[in-house]
Amino acid sequence: MHTKVLQVLEFDKVKEQLLEHVSSSLGKEKVEKLFPSSNFAEVVNWQEETDEAAAALRLRGHVPLGGIFDIRASVKRAKIGGTLSPHELLDIASTIYASRQMKKFIESLSDENVELPHLSEYVEQMVALPEVEQAIKNCIDDYGEVFDHASDRLRSIRQQLRSTEGRIREKLESMIRSSSAQKMLSDAIITIRNERYVIPVKQEYRSAYGGIVHDQSSSGATLFIEPQAVVELNNQLQEARVKEKQEIERILIELTGKVAEHADALLINVEVLAELDFIFAKAKYAKKIKASKPIMNDRGYIRLLKARHPLIDPDVVVPNDIELGKDYTTIVITGPNTGGKTVTLKTIGLFTLMAQAGLQIPALDGSQLAVFHAVYADIGDEQSIEQSLSTFSSHMVNIVDILRNVDNNSLVLFDELGAGTDPQEGAALAIAILDEVYQRGARVVATTHYPELKAYGYNRKGVINASVEFDIETLSPTYKLLIGVPGRSNAFEISKRLGLDERIIERAKNHISSESNKVENMIASLEYSKKRAEEELKEAEDFRKEAEKLHKELQRQIIEFNEKRDELIEEAKRKAAEIVKASQHEAEQIIRELRQMQKEKLAEIKEHELIEAKKRLEEAVPKLEEKKKAKKAKASQHRFQPGDEVKVVNLNQKGHLIEKVSDDEWQVQIGILKMKVKEENLEYIGTPKPVETRPLATVKGKDYHVSPELDLRGERYEDAIVRVEKYIDDALLAGYPRVSIIHGKGTGALRKGVQEFLKKHRSVKNIRYGEATEGGTGVTIVELK
Repeated sequence: MHTKVLQVLEFDKVKEQLLEHVSSSLGKEKVEKLFPSSNFAEVVNWQEETDEAAAALRLRGHVPLGGIFDIRASVKRAKIGGTLSPHELLDIASTIYASRQMKKFIESLSDENVELPHLSEYVEQMVALPEVEQAIKNCIDDYGEVFDHASDRLRSIRQQLRSTEGRIREKLESMIRSSSAQKMLSDAIITIRNERYVIPVKQEYRSAYGGIVHDQSSSGATLFIEPQAVVELNNQLQEARVKEKQEIERILIELTGKVAEHADALLINVEVLAELDFIFAKAKYAKKIKASKPIMNDRGYIRLLKARHPLIDPDVVVPNDIELGKDYTTIVITGPNTGGKTVTLKTIGLFTLMAQAGLQIPALDGSQLAVFHAVYADIGDEQSIEQSLSTFSSHMVNIVDILRNVDNNSLVLFDELGAGTDPQEGAALAIAILDEVYQRGARVVATTHYPELKAYGYNRKGVINASVEFDIETLSPTYKLLIGVPGRSNAFEISKRLGLDERIIERAKNHISSESNKVENMIASLEYSKKRAEEELKEAEDFRKEAEKLHKELQRQIIEFNEKRDELIEEAKRKAAEIVKASQHEAEQIIRELRQMQKEKLAEIKEHELIEAKKRLEEAVPKLEEKKKAKKAKASQHRFQPGDEVKVVNLNQKGHLIEKVSDDEWQVQIGILKMKVKEENLEYIGTPKPVETRPLATVKGKDYHVSPELDLRGERYEDAIVRVEKYIDDALLAGYPRVSIIHGKGTGALRKGVQEFLKKHRSVKNIRYGEATEGGTGVTIVELK
């Protein structure tokens, strides 16, 4: 991979954006050294690492990468016997803590069954060194100062220091507060010179205090004298400071020894943290540019879905679908210099470099990229019509170099191939160069404005034409790539839009050969057909999504219905059991009474007593069963035929028979639902007239896909009422028992008008506001008759 290609395709700018997401100098170093790999296994491994980091970010929202320092130099110095400073030791403690946090972070995700094999492998290499971290933190504070309690000796020395300093200050303060001090001192302050406490004495009174002169003012009028009375105390103070310094040095040597002891583990931790910082920087960058993991292959196949150039403002960039390497290995993008062609070239090249560097690409999931051994690009900055010979020569130097190295594992990008010389010669050269590169098996994308290359795309197997769409109305490119459609000249249309006389345009058209006109007309027809096909595809996709939504809603309603039915059946069984139990109890009571009567009166039971007991037994029989049997008897009298209108008794719904599916089951159409129903649950209503035996509903287009809710937000009152009226009719045809009208809260005018209309509608049974979970007062729930 040539460095020049990385600059031409602006890979360095991507690295600059990536640098914004690193957390340490270690990660920065990794990004600066980032270079695309041509090893397929390595690229796949890098992509998997980035994807794992992206998954961790999605689940947690952050990653604990703070407090990482490049401690390699310090650790190596400790290893060879050097003494580390407090700040170096603090950086080591902070890095140990960061490695511990990172290890815990990845392990916690693994414990939740999140598959992170690569990241887990990294953290397994790290060694937790809490004893080293704790030893440093116990001895050194956050500002790099050694604590008093770092050792008993240091605590004792510092107590002595503070005591001696207190005695010195006490003596000096008594001197400067004396009555004579005002006259003899320049200022009533205590200061320090050469690490010894002194007072500022006027020159003429130097002998009044005795002691040692340590400094004088610039004018010489003031001498900084250490009075004889505190010389001995200052000496004691200096001795204590020396002892303090020696003890601190001893503590630092001891801590450095602990670091040296675990030097190898610390160096491994640093290397792993650097790698993790780099991997998570790639994941953060992917999140920023809304990127996805590409599927990598080694077959030279490229398929980009809604690809967006990462260096163009996301608000203005135009997504494009690009495919190369399956049915065709060469794309020739033709058409005038109206912009967009070079961006397409750079997008393909830059995406390839990003993917081979382990970066995700700003395109939809399912995009595919190939790992190439080399990417070649001849993309010039000059886009003007007037190109000098030297520019042509420089392009040819690049092309000669490309042809010297290109093979079947190469991606080649030519911008304005053959430009800068005579049009006929340039077009002939372009065709010859494309033939050569194509025959070597490379994947090629070339842009040109030569019309001769349009025919080249049609006459060569494995080559396809493409163009960038141009909007005649706005006189500007839409930047939408049209694969399979060659570019056509827009000169006449643009001239006409800008006001050029029609006569001049017609005269110009006469100078163009009939073959050229045929080609232009063919291209125009292709553009129209492709655009129409895309519109129809989008419309079909919308229908599919609406159908899926409706299907999900119906499934939900069926589940609700089945759950409710099961509840009712259980309730009915429970009540039936209670009735039977009560009947049995009553019957047993009657039998006991009869036996008692027989026992008491022997055979003298009177007729009216028997009649009364029989009546009580008859009343104990559950009447519900008799009612059901009567209904079934009534229903079974008719011999059902396909097309009969029936009532499904257990659902209390009307429908018509479609076909008999078994000895005792029929398939019944109820509204838009089809279901199997046992014959015993069917009640014959009648046979419909022949004219009415057509299917209940015929799906003809978008208007027949009825949603369970209607959104009126933003509509004018008159338009809203028209939509509501049509929607209620559609919902009735679809068999909906209940629908939702979304009108929003707003001023309440639309809500009030819609509800007034619904109250008067012949098919509306009841209306109410939605519950809190249904949208509250912004939604009206309509129950239909």
